[in-house]
Amino acid sequence: MDSFYSGQYVNQGSYQSFQPTEINKKWLFNNMELLNLLSKADRFLGRLDMYSTYVDIDHYIRVHVAKEATQSSKIEGTQTNFQEAFLNKEEISKEKRDDWEEVQNYIDAMNQAVQQLHTLPFSSRLIKQTHKILLKGVRGKHKAPGEYRSSQNWIGGASINDAVFIPPVQHSIADLMSDLEKFANNELNSLPDLLKIGIIHYQFETIHPFLDGNGRVGRLLITLYLVDKGILKAPILYLSDFFERNRQLYYDNLMRVRTHHNLVQWLKFFLTGVIEIAKKGVETFDGILQLKASLEGKVNTLGSRAGDAQKIINYLYQRPIIDATKVIQLTGKSKATAYKIIDELEKMKILEEISGSKRNKLYRFEDYINLFNS
Repeated sequence: MDSFYSGQYVNQGSYQSFQPTEINKKWLFNNMELLNLLSKADRFLGRLDMYSTYVDIDHYIRVHVAKEATQSSKIEGTQTNFQEAFLNKEEISKEKRDDWEEVQNYIDAMNQAVQQLHTLPFSSRLIKQTHKILLKGVRGKHKAPGEYRSSQNWIGGASINDAVFIPPVQHSIADLMSDLEKFANNELNSLPDLLKIGIIHYQFETIHPFLDGNGRVGRLLITLYLVDKGILKAPILYLSDFFERNRQLYYDNLMRVRTHHNLVQWLKFFLTGVIEIAKKGVETFDGILQLKASLEGKVNTLGSRAGDAQKIINYLYQRPIIDATKVIQLTGKSKATAYKIIDELEKMKILEEISGSKRNKLYRFEDYINLFNS
């Protein structure tokens, strides 16, 4: 691994594209610093995965996915924030609806891809189907959703002539992605899975097989791979938050593999991200359990309305934005009673009004949202 050769630049006439070496081969590594980071990452991932067994994970998974969707899309320049991901389209200002739709597509793509892992392996077919969902009806919808590119693309710069990076030519995409797929599913390769997905992410971003949406798909693949290999029982680790906060380092470390063949530095950065995000995940779930216990005590003071209040809170764990109409649907109570329950939850600081309007008010589950924003 220390002697890794990433590939070479190939003259294409007016520009040079980068042709990466294939990765489905025998790997050896003896870097002790990398081994130490790998050990820590495995340990914290194990602690995080524990919550999949002891917590009703389906209750909270939607919020985790929404957090990832907004952070991954933010790297690409969208402006939707975490809270807005739970609003309906008509509640989003018109100038932000395109961004909102991209985030919703990411949520759909992740959810469907996780379900498809029950019947499909980690494969080009799965990657293409995920990409198709990601670009459905949004910017990039005319750039061959679900199909590998048939023309040259580039990263950065106003044109290919001043591009920061030019991926491999289009006619090599099929072979490179086939090699990536074989590497991902090669059970005879004894390389630890966390190192494998770190290499897969680098290689995917280098190949850049689609005309649009490569970054989002590449980040999404990290979680899918960990679920597919049974490292996580549920998709509860998302690195986009780490990559977004360290965006320049993220790009620099990927690029340094291509320019200096320094794969080890990229993997150190990647594993550092896994450790940090797994730690935060553990803290978030601990916070959720503490919040849950605290709210049960508060709700029990509401007497006859306690049952209805608990129904509302159970819903809020999955979608932490609510209005009176949804409260009526959940409780089956009248509009007047629904507003009385909302008023009680506001007094308890469980709900906070966020719309600032007199009609069609929106309320957020403030303490719960803050656990994901911290």
